[in-house]
Amino acid sequence: MKRSDLVADTAITLLAERGMRGLTHRAVDEAADLPPGSTSNLARTRAALLELTLSRLTELEVLALAGAYGTDPFELACLPARMAQALHVQLMDRRRTLARYELALEATRRPELRRIYDEAGRRFRDPAVTMLAALGSADPVTHARNLVAFGEGLMFDAIAGAGSVPTPEELEAALDDLLAGMLRPGDQRTSGRTSRS
Repeated sequence: MKRSDLVADTAITLLAERGMRGLTHRAVDEAADLPPGSTSNLARTRAALLELTLSRLTELEVLALAGAYGTDPFELACLPARMAQALHVQLMDRRRTLARYELALEATRRPELRRIYDEAGRRFRDPAVTMLAALGSADPVTHARNLVAFGEGLMFDAIAGAGSVPTPEELEAALDDLLAGMLRPGDQRTSGRTSRS
């Protein structure tokens, strides 16, 4: 593993366990069992450490969500199950999700981090726009934003709210309903279920 990945992965764990105040260069060195000064040599400032951590976190989340939208040509019938599995994987790693919330709040106070955070968000929204447009969405940009917001809200409820972690089957049903409203007329479901009467 590259030292930069080790430092960033350790920082992610520290953010999840101790919050923003617990993330220091010294704490990363100690937790990663690195010689003193190793983290500051790699990321001189706190801002640089946060940027390194957010970039690594985005990389890990992109890998975790790879395949969620399927491949071109997009298959609507398979989409809810694919996305449900990807979301469930994300929900089962509380460490990454908690670290992302810490970084999201910090980004509201640091313009340089905000830029990285916004760019990271585009790496999730842009493929959703492409997919929904290919599937016939009348407004793929709005629908993609709503789809991502649904996933974000669900994760927050399960990790930091009063909810519990849904099963893959529960996630699939919820995504099926959401996508049906975006892409299918009436109450027809993407998985081929008949409409409710």
